[in-house]
Amino acid sequence: MFDPKKLLDELLGSKMPGGQGTVRDKAGNALDLARNNPLATGAIAAVLLGTGPGRKLAGSALKLGGLAAIAGLAYKAYQNYQSGQNPAEQAQNQPELLPPPSNTGFDPAEAPQGEDEFALTLVRAMISAARADGHIDEAERARIAGRLKEAGIDDEAEAFLVSELERPMDLDKLVAGAKTDAQRVELYTASRLAIDPNTRAERGYLDLLAGRLNLPDMLVDHIEATVSSAKVEA
Repeated sequence: MFDPKKLLDELLGSKMPGGQGTVRDKAGNALDLARNNPLATGAIAAVLLGTGPGRKLAGSALKLGGLAAIAGLAYKAYQNYQSGQNPAEQAQNQPELLPPPSNTGFDPAEAPQGEDEFALTLVRAMISAARADGHIDEAERARIAGRLKEAGIDDEAEAFLVSELERPMDLDKLVAGAKTDAQRVELYTASRLAIDPNTRAERGYLDLLAGRLNLPDMLVDHIEATVSSAKVEA
């Protein structure tokens, strides 16, 4: 079985152990040579799906690693929401992102289904979001498989990603993968990290997901502001 937490690091472009760079870097090099599909967002899912120019995760969030970065951003957004302040004002002066404290519900080690299982749920959330515009067909899936090979993703992780791309979207199953209130915030945060909602389909998908997760509108606004503040132009 491949390591889902490592795959999540790759999806968010986090640095991998050993200093060999990221899968996003490798994919970017191959795509730069072809000059036909620029990097889209910080998520390799969006890169592979060719969603166009966008923004990527940067700074302290990138250094934390995938699972911790998502948890940290979700926790920060939730804290800001609880404070009752304006989301735009909260996002202006964001301190360095830290992993969420223990006993908050946001610590990945506290996941009731286990870290690996929840990491897989977050990967699926990112892929589902990146597919939101619905343009994936058989030819595009074949191109994606080729890009995965170029990116150097191991065979098991590649098989998982290709399988998820071929699987019909099941929002009920995705939402059910979040077992706690904190995980519901994290699932939306991961989805928002995967894309910059520049199309009506992407915005509609995120709105639908927020509704299915029962997230208050103001909390969603804080997640949007927190994620946006952690990204830079790609």
